[in-house]
Amino acid sequence: MVFINSFSGSIIAILLAVMLFGCRNDMEAIRSLDIADTIPQMSAGDIEILYSERGYVQIKLTSPHLISYDGAEPYMEFPEGFTAYFYDTAFHVTSTISADYGISHEKTKIMEARHNVVVENIEKNEKLNTEELFWDRNKETIYTDKFVKITRGEEVITGDGLTSDQNFVDIVVKNPKGLIEVKDADKEF
Repeated sequence: MVFINSFSGSIIAILLAVMLFGCRNDMEAIRSLDIADTIPQMSAGDIEILYSERGYVQIKLTSPHLISYDGAEPYMEFPEGFTAYFYDTAFHVTSTISADYGISHEKTKIMEARHNVVVENIEKNEKLNTEELFWDRNKETIYTDKFVKITRGEEVITGDGLTSDQNFVDIVVKNPKGLIEVKDADKEF
C-alpha cells in the first residue's frame, strides 16, 4: 500500500512540475501582437467636426457617436451614422451627405458611407439614394458602384453607380435608366 501511495505521489509531483514549468510567456510573441490597432484611442458622443480652408468653413460633420482608432492606418468610425454639410464661401449649405454608418480613413482621406445613404444638392433640388458611397476628400469627389436613384423634381434616374464632385453638381451615372427631361435651345430655321 505504501508503494502505491508513493508511486501516485510521484506521478502527481511530476504532473505538477510539468504544468508549472510548461506554462511560460514568450515575450517576443506577446510583443508581436499588435493590439493597439484594435483598441479605440477615443470615443465621443454628439460630435461636430469642422473642415476649413483659407479661413472658410467648407464642411461640417455631425454624428451621435465617434470612435477614433490610432495605429498604422488611423480611422474614425461613426457606428450610429453621420451627416456632412458642405458650404459655399458665404457659409450657405450647398449639399449634404448622410448615412446610418460611416468610416473615415485618415491617411487616404476617404470616407465610406453605408446604409441609407442620402446626398442632397440644395441648390439644384436633387437627391441621391444608395446603400454605399465613397467620398474622396483629396479629390473632392463622391463615387459608388452600387445601385443609385437620383430624384430631380418629377424626374427619377436610376443606375449601377456614379461619380460626381462633392457638391453633387457634375454627375456621371453608370448605365442610366429613367425619364430625363432634355431642354432644347430655341433654333432658328
